[in-house]
Amino acid sequence: MGARAHIGTSGWSYDHWTGVLYPPGTPARRRLEIYTRAFETVELNASFYRWPSNAAFQRLRSRLPEGFRLSVKAARGLTHGKRLREPEIWVDRIAAGWHELADRRAVLLVQLAPGQARDDARLEYFLGRLPRWMRVAVEFRHPSWHDEPVFEILGRRQAAYCVMSGADLPCVLRATAPFVYVRLHGPDRRNLYGGSYSEHDLRWWADRVGEWLEAGHETYVYFNNDGGGHAVDNARRLREILGR
Repeated sequence: MGARAHIGTSGWSYDHWTGVLYPPGTPARRRLEIYTRAFETVELNASFYRWPSNAAFQRLRSRLPEGFRLSVKAARGLTHGKRLREPEIWVDRIAAGWHELADRRAVLLVQLAPGQARDDARLEYFLGRLPRWMRVAVEFRHPSWHDEPVFEILGRRQAAYCVMSGADLPCVLRATAPFVYVRLHGPDRRNLYGGSYSEHDLRWWADRVGEWLEAGHETYVYFNNDGGGHAVDNARRLREILGR
């Protein structure tokens, strides 16, 4: 079997997805069940605000069907509080939760703070502390990180550069790991997370995904333009274009 594309959304529990993905009257506790019938992967964002306990990860895994893959956003205590300094305590906590997800885990997303400027030594030290069995993608929001030596660090550590699309974010098409991780925050040039991708945009991204797959890179794509249910519609359409 060749490389696969996993298409989903960033988060799943949105009230304004009623009528788009969730039937009217659907209780919040049933949203994940309905989501997993429509998609095979999702990005957990709530973990950024409060890292789940090991028991919570265990319960979450039990709710995910076979073949479903969960990506998880690293806690802001690590990325925005510590800014990757002295990461050992956080790495141990993350690894313990990751262990509970077992065969349902996909990628750990490490989104750095917009104000965190480039620090090659800190990045390499952090990546070196992560277990080798943990797949990680790093999303850089400060422009100073977008430089060849940074991509080389990611490549050495088999960490993915997070490809981004969104207002004021650079769209750099780089594959630094055996897998590619893409976050599509929305096409609105003035408002991050705003707008719906056009058919032309989605076909352009489908071509890029096809290229990565042909090169042997398993690819994860998450739509983060949740307003109006655009993420759901865009994810569905991208899958259709890819023939999934």
